[in-house]
Amino acid sequence: MAIAHEVESARPDTTPGGHSPWVTATTSISGFEPASVSVPEYDLVVIGSGPAGQKGAIAAAKARKRVAVIERTGMIGGVSVHTGTIPSKTVREAIFQLSGLGVSTLYGNGSKSHVEISVEKVSSRVRAIIARETEVIRAQLERNGIAIYQGSARFLDPHTVEVQGEGEAIRITGSKILVACGTRPAHGSDIPFDNHRIVDTDHLGDLGGLPREIIVVGAGVVGLEYASFIAALGAEVTVIDQRPAVLEFVDRQIVEALSYHLRQQGVTFRLSEKVMHIGIDLATDRVLAELESGKNVHGDALIYAVGRQANADQLHLEAAGLAADSRGKLKVNEFHQTDVPHIYAAGDVIGFPALASTSMEQGRLAACHMFEIPFQHMPALFPYGIFTIPEISMVGQTEETLTANRIPYEVGVAKYSELARSMMLGDEAGMLKLLFDPETHKLLGVHALGQRATEIIHIGQAVLFYGGSVEYFEDMVFNYPTLAEAYKVAALNGLNKL
Repeated sequence: MAIAHEVESARPDTTPGGHSPWVTATTSISGFEPASVSVPEYDLVVIGSGPAGQKGAIAAAKARKRVAVIERTGMIGGVSVHTGTIPSKTVREAIFQLSGLGVSTLYGNGSKSHVEISVEKVSSRVRAIIARETEVIRAQLERNGIAIYQGSARFLDPHTVEVQGEGEAIRITGSKILVACGTRPAHGSDIPFDNHRIVDTDHLGDLGGLPREIIVVGAGVVGLEYASFIAALGAEVTVIDQRPAVLEFVDRQIVEALSYHLRQQGVTFRLSEKVMHIGIDLATDRVLAELESGKNVHGDALIYAVGRQANADQLHLEAAGLAADSRGKLKVNEFHQTDVPHIYAAGDVIGFPALASTSMEQGRLAACHMFEIPFQHMPALFPYGIFTIPEISMVGQTEETLTANRIPYEVGVAKYSELARSMMLGDEAGMLKLLFDPETHKLLGVHALGQRATEIIHIGQAVLFYGGSVEYFEDMVFNYPTLAEAYKVAALNGLNKL
């Protein structure tokens, strides 16, 4: 008795170059005769359609390669679109605008108050943007002739991946494979998540309303972003982290300024503190976090933001000859190859910096390397954007890295309080900082804090890329009044010190 496994509906209408991606394989099912099975074959199979997977797939498709992308049902665009970057930044903008935080000192009474914002309206806005971004990515993949398979992926061997969707599981093969499966919030086994008062960052909407007092466990990028959002709405926030300092890869002066601003907004930092137990205090019916030092911290709710767990642990990696670490992350070389040379990995699944922007570049680099596509790569010039309120951004060297490498430097600073535009925006706390060589005046690093920091950082990034000096900013004419004018102010400040 022969059984033919047909998955015609999963076939793409067209493929790059007009080549059929289908081959015929013979499988044997115990108790039955060998069956002829049609197995789609691709030059590249991408697991995950987030920033890394999307850009890697498109780079290969542009090179006329046959490409397939596997994504969980209803998750086109990956975590970035559905639970990470897009929704969190949409919420941030809603909070920043609706709270009037930027101009409250100018046109309000300047006092800190509890802001009531319609969770329903904000959620509606988030859903609309997610739907739009999902369709944009889907259309982009389809426009490039990329086949989309929806379901959960698992390796059967180093070249074969099984996709389990709503119907019968299907198999596809790839000469090259890019693992870009993203991450999920890390869960401690002893944390009593109830998706009501004790939640991870994927379930913040389940809090219902805004708690008056909230505990955030974890002072990484995500933890600080959400702490700043909630503080901007008037809640009292306690941030707990066992590390002695926050954002250690960021310039210390910028971090200190951000920390000061957050404290002014009602954020209390409990650093070098390890959480031993989380639960509900039955006497007060409030969330309780017990610390190793003996302190007890109470709140109306708790957000657990202690890192991310990579989804590679769900891919049956052993069948491909791979193994993930305890956090589900994969080790790669500078070209994003794993220990199995034809299998690459990019994005959050390989760890730091785990930003959407850097993941996009990693996916592109992986595709270019595997298919020998010419590329230029500037890892030292990755910009970092952290969307706290106020936001911070950086590109290039920090004072700390320059000092550690014994590289002399000078500093030029422009305070937002010196700029007409920032006064109009109500941002007196912002600043732009330039690091440059005191002899050649070559720009070495750019750091920004305040409104639109993640936008204006790219001016400095361009000058760094071309090996320019701070004289560029001194001699250039900037629109007035703008925040970009801060570059001229900072350059003049630094050059006047020589």
